[in-house]
Amino acid sequence: MASVGLHVTLLIAAAVAVLPPLWLLVTSFKPQSEAFSTALVKDFTVANYDHVLNDTHFLSWLANSLLVVGLTTVIGVFISATTGYAVSRFKFPGMRPLMWLLLITQMFPVAVLIVPLYNLLASLGLLNQPVGLVITYLTIAVPFCAWMMKGYFDTVPVEIDEAGRVDGLNPFGTFWRLIVPLAKPGLAVTGFYSFITGWAEVAYASAFMTGEENLTLAGGLQTFVNQYTSDWGSLTAAAVIVAVPAAVIFGFAQRHLVSGLTAGATKS
Repeated sequence: MASVGLHVTLLIAAAVAVLPPLWLLVTSFKPQSEAFSTALVKDFTVANYDHVLNDTHFLSWLANSLLVVGLTTVIGVFISATTGYAVSRFKFPGMRPLMWLLLITQMFPVAVLIVPLYNLLASLGLLNQPVGLVITYLTIAVPFCAWMMKGYFDTVPVEIDEAGRVDGLNPFGTFWRLIVPLAKPGLAVTGFYSFITGWAEVAYASAFMTGEENLTLAGGLQTFVNQYTSDWGSLTAAAVIVAVPAAVIFGFAQRHLVSGLTAGATKS
């Protein structure tokens, strides 16, 4: 009975997880008039995808998102990895307050930070600029990833660093040439988290970017359904397209996710 109950629970959980994206995919191939129909596709059409790609600013949103997410991922991984390595290997004044600061920043909800970040970006002239959005995304990704990378680097034997110094490498050379190749699982998780932070974030993208041509994908999706219009067909089609790159990235990173997330959880 316990086994039956477990499998039934897993089947229900799988259905709950799979049904929404499956229905999103089905709706994207329906005409606008059948968007709320509970039946499967009767009149198959790709008009929604054609409209999204050719009659909207979707390609501009895609370019903006790729730029912002690319910078966020590269800079976020570099800062998180170097910070995590420094805190893991070196003792310096202010190390403990630094780690506490990184931890405390995760306690504030996004809604609380929008106004101060908006004022800060406005004073620096970075509103409606991709660089400003990258900076705000780094405030989300770097603290969590730095803590995670510290836990991962703690599992790498210190003897490797000592061997590098014996061979004449400086601290950064030891990190870059010896430690980074061993830290691929942790770097994969850091890169994936940074990517998802920039790819799926809505609040900052909507508050700090204005004008349809300047929006990212997450912000652009909101233009299909608002208080004036409800174009569910275009929304679902755009959402399916947006989900494809995230699924591809997850496919490449998934074999490292478990080992990267659990690294540092135990000590030998």
